[in-house]
Amino acid sequence: MRLNYISQIKSNLKKSATISTKRPTSNILDGSYVSVFKGRSLNFDDLREYVPGDDVKDIDWKATARSQQPLVREYIAEKKHNILFVLDTNKRMLGDTDALVEKKEVALYAAGTLAYLVSRNGDYISAAFSSEKSMRFFPFKTGLMNVENILQTYAKDTTRYNESDIVRSLDYIMRNIRRRMIIIIVTDIEGRRAISDRLFKRLVSMHDVLLLDITDTDASGNNVFDIDTYGILPDFFTKDKKLLKREQKRKESIEKESAEKLKKNGIVWSKLNNTEDIAFQITELLNRHKLEKR
Repeated sequence: MRLNYISQIKSNLKKSATISTKRPTSNILDGSYVSVFKGRSLNFDDLREYVPGDDVKDIDWKATARSQQPLVREYIAEKKHNILFVLDTNKRMLGDTDALVEKKEVALYAAGTLAYLVSRNGDYISAAFSSEKSMRFFPFKTGLMNVENILQTYAKDTTRYNESDIVRSLDYIMRNIRRRMIIIIVTDIEGRRAISDRLFKRLVSMHDVLLLDITDTDASGNNVFDIDTYGILPDFFTKDKKLLKREQKRKESIEKESAEKLKKNGIVWSKLNNTEDIAFQITELLNRHKLEKR
């Protein structure tokens, strides 16, 4: 199997690391993931430059004095983690984000980027999602070949005929997997709405849970593609101000309700709408998760 997605993800990460910016995108390449899901009594590994959000308790003051810049200590976890990706394969993912990028593509590169980091750390990676006819579950394994297999299968299974519900994948996990995991949910606003408060509570009672939300484009303008009919929406809908306002209110209501569920259950999440900013968004997500767990 050729590592097509992995090669592109590595290329994107290298580009992110060389961009001159105040954003800590290079952090994602120097091991920042390692210290996110850990206790404090772990093995010292290395020093790195301080970035906003780091715990001041991790600052090495002697090294900081020598280098004349703030440096923090990093640690290596004594145990490997079990990372499970739950991916939404519903045909909605063939629609566009509000940046006019296919949602499936953003989901692929978001999950793939995080899985690549996990693989670099030697952690165990698994995934669960639905094809058109059955449930897919990938056993926990290490290595980039495993990641590539997951990504290629997800790309193949996300089709115009896939009516799957991400809740089915989460229910499957709760029924069949007993080990403690870090669960990464990749879905959109409709997927977030479908996951009940009760299910979120069950998930966080046993696991660390993070969520990547892939945004949706709006329904206004010319030549708006409708995933349900697989055709262009009629002008009377896309240009009717009353209908568009009603649709916008519906989306705002869903957004508010689902955001409250995530906050209530302590789930850190991030919105994504393109493939260019993924490195920064994931770095920010991991840092916020680390702060949340202190």
